[in-house]
Amino acid sequence: MSNKKRVAILGSTGSIGTQALEVIKAHPDSFEVEVLTAQNNVNLLIQQALEFLPNAVVIGNEAHYPAVKEALDPHFVKVYAGESALAQVVEMETIDVVLTALVGYSGLLPTISAIQAGKQIALANKETMVVAGELITQMARAKGVNIYPVDSEHSAIFQCLVGEFHNPIEKLILTASGGPFRGKKREELLQVTKAQALKHPNWDMGAKITIDSASMMNKGLEVIEAKWLFAVNTSQIEVVVHPQSIVHSLVQFEDGSLKAQLGLPDMRIPIQFALSYPDRLKSDFPRFDFSQYPSLDFEKPDMDTFRNLQLAFEAIDKGGNLPCVLNAANEVVVEAFLQDKVGFLEMSDIIEKTMHKVDYVAKPVLEDFISSDQQARRKAEELIKNKR
Repeated sequence: MSNKKRVAILGSTGSIGTQALEVIKAHPDSFEVEVLTAQNNVNLLIQQALEFLPNAVVIGNEAHYPAVKEALDPHFVKVYAGESALAQVVEMETIDVVLTALVGYSGLLPTISAIQAGKQIALANKETMVVAGELITQMARAKGVNIYPVDSEHSAIFQCLVGEFHNPIEKLILTASGGPFRGKKREELLQVTKAQALKHPNWDMGAKITIDSASMMNKGLEVIEAKWLFAVNTSQIEVVVHPQSIVHSLVQFEDGSLKAQLGLPDMRIPIQFALSYPDRLKSDFPRFDFSQYPSLDFEKPDMDTFRNLQLAFEAIDKGGNLPCVLNAANEVVVEAFLQDKVGFLEMSDIIEKTMHKVDYVAKPVLEDFISSDQQARRKAEELIKNKR
């Protein structure tokens, strides 16, 4: 029997997926690729499959199935297509761990299927926990499934908690870079372009996450995710702006001690830790040099200007299906912003109005989350259309 962990990467052509494959390639004795999936990026998916020769691939857009099938058939790689195939492939007996690197709400149902199949989860899709965190954690507990966080902030907290799981958490402190518009006021953001918003100062991420970072929604989603991952109250979570992105997050314990995880901004580190836990594998990633950072800065976030962070706190405070509504509305407005249909500040206005227009469900089940997501998207799209 091989000791290699067999990995399924959902979203292998995105930023997290491609970096995960770098990690796997660097450690051929520890990992092998079992499944790769993509939505539309046919050429890169084929290229990855030819290099790593997984057991199976899934192309989400069924229109691309013939091209993928033709390219991979001679190499005995199974090819599937469509959303249902994505949810089913994670149940394969040959998979040890599922890295969910899909963007947005699309990660929810495949993650649920993987948990139900008893697979360990390396979670890079924060929206899964935002939409249905209570449901996901209950299912994982019932199935004995571990969820290893891949987000740099949640990985940092997890690393700080290793050896401390028996000690109660007093506070979690999530750090935020502040994005490209840190320190700017509302009037300065009225004419912000998508090109400006896509220039993150520290991290190289996909378009959706980069816009979320610029609007501080990414940090709001991370607050909600942290509540469920680490079983804390919202009052125990604090956000601090740290522009250098060296301290990735901190944990404060009941004796007043703070533990922090530091390092250069490099997503391969949390990806590797999630896949290799409890071991730390050697890497050749660039090392942090204190002489290059003579000072590290910390400041309070401006939640009056960057209202998305406040909206996220409000959503998780009320709970129920409201975080799901927040997430759906945000996905719609981000796409609209990238298409120049709404302004940067208008995104928050539409999200807030959508939160008030969708029916509130205090104790939602999976069907409620699906319905709330659809309803929120319709309302947000109506608000965008009526604005123009």
